[in-house]
Amino acid sequence: MSFRKVAFAAAVAALASIGSAVAGGPNAHSIDLGSVNGVAYYIEDAGRFHVVATLGQHEGQPLRFEAVLAPGQSFVLSTANEGGAVPTSVEIRRQANDIVVQPVLVNN
Repeated sequence: MSFRKVAFAAAVAALASIGSAVAGGPNAHSIDLGSVNGVAYYIEDAGRFHVVATLGQHEGQPLRFEAVLAPGQSFVLSTANEGGAVPTSVEIRRQANDIVVQPVLVNN
């Protein structure tokens, strides 16, 4: 099994344990940034979405990003690519009562 699959399975298992303590449980979405992968989920608290994204790669500590999103708000995660190539990026956006994770083109 690849590292990506092992990391995703571990993240889903962790989310499942969190979900048992939260009504309805969090909703997980995978993140693929090429050599960096992970999962994003949210927990609804008083109408606000507390979004957590955890990213990792083969070596090193995983990175965790958190944001509180109102309806329509978003943030972008990206990785640099070699040789001046366009970064690999995903946007995490709150849309109605869920989050959407989708690739975006970032020109930096």
